[in-house]
Parts: sequence; structure tokens; C-alpha cells
Amino acid sequence: MGDGFQFFDIILFAMVAAFLILRLRRVLGRRDGHENENRDSLSFRERMEQTEDNVVQLPDKSFLEPEQEAPLDEEEPRDPLETGLLAISRVDHDFDRKEFLSGARIAFELILNAYAAGDTKSLKSLLSPEVFGNFSRSIGDRERAGETLEDTLIGITSVDIVEAYMEDHTAHITTKFVSDQINATLDENGDVVGGDPNAVIEVTDFWTFSHDTRTRDPNWMLVATRSLD
Repeated sequence: MGDGFQFFDIILFAMVAAFLILRLRRVLGRRDGHENENRDSLSFRERMEQTEDNVVQLPDKSFLEPEQEAPLDEEEPRDPLETGLLAISRVDHDFDRKEFLSGARIAFELILNAYAAGDTKSLKSLLSPEVFGNFSRSIGDRERAGETLEDTLIGITSVDIVEAYMEDHTAHITTKFVSDQINATLDENGDVVGGDPNAVIEVTDFWTFSHDTRTRDPNWMLVATRSLD
């Protein structure tokens, strides 16, 4: 009797288990090894369809013009004066602007004093042959007329380089001198025939000096003069 009930229980449990398996298959379906692949593909398409309307199309870069690079800062054209001084310094490695201006100031005073005193010997070493010829003729005319020149340099206000350039192997520098002077010309009797011995006037002179860069002589010669009227 007891064995019959045990056999009946086993059959009942087997039927329940079979029923549960059938229900699970209906709910879950059969597994064939491609479940993840199909689900992932479907999910990707669905996501694309859902986001398609929100996609912003980017322009095709192949149709864009290449971005132009900002041009490099071109070197500003040099001032003609600076260009000239640079050209001189490249040829004459001993050239120094401050030293030149200091020497020009000294030369200005020496030449004025020598010209007023009629000292042609001192002038010859400082002037070019052409300028020396002009100065010596003026001194000769003054002496023949019995006149004397009172040219007193009170002081030099400023000395500035206004032009510089190379011509072949020769350097040229024009310097502007602003000075206070007393200029008067007296005749053989001491009477004033020109200028005013009691008046201090401001005089602006432009003197051009030159130097042959092929020589070892560091001195510059005065080659041209003019005054600001």
C-alpha cells in the first residue's frame, strides 16, 4: 500500500515538472546560441531610429577652404638713417655712434677756431681738399682786405646725426650742430663791418664727414658744410 502511494507521488512530481518546463519554454523561447546577437542588432537599429531626427549633420571638410595662417610679422622697414649707420658699422667694425659724435663735437670747435684765426695748417689735416680750398680762399680774401673775424663759440647746444650712407668704400655722415656764437667782422681800424660783437646768436650748421674704410686712419674729414639760413 505504501509502495503504491510512493509510485503515485513520483508520477505526480514528474507531470508537474514537465508542465513547468513547457511553460518556461513558451515564456522564454528556445536558446539557439544567437540570442545576444539578434538582441544587440535590434537594439542598435532601434537606437538609431530614435536618435535620427536629433542628429546634426556636420559639413564635409573636403569642401572647406584651408584656414589661412596668420602672416608673420614682417620686419618694419628700417629708418634710412639707421640703415646707413648699420651699413657703415658692417664695414667699419670700430665705428661707434657715441664716439663719432664726441669726435664731431671736438672737430667742430677746432675748425671754427682755426678758421677764425686763419690757421690753415691746422685746417688742412681736418678738411677735404675741396673744403680746404674754399676755407683757405676765404681766409686769404679776409687777410688781403685787412679784416679780422671774431667768431666766438659760446657753446654747443646739440649734435645729431641726420644722414649716413656708404658710397663704395667711403662712409658719409652728416651731422647737425646747433650752437650759440658771436660772429663779427672787423676792418683794419677795428670797426664792425659785419655781424654784432655783442650779440649771441643761435647758429645751425650741417657738416658732412667722410671716412675711407679701407685705411687704418680712424679720423674723419669734413667734406661739405652748409648753414640753416
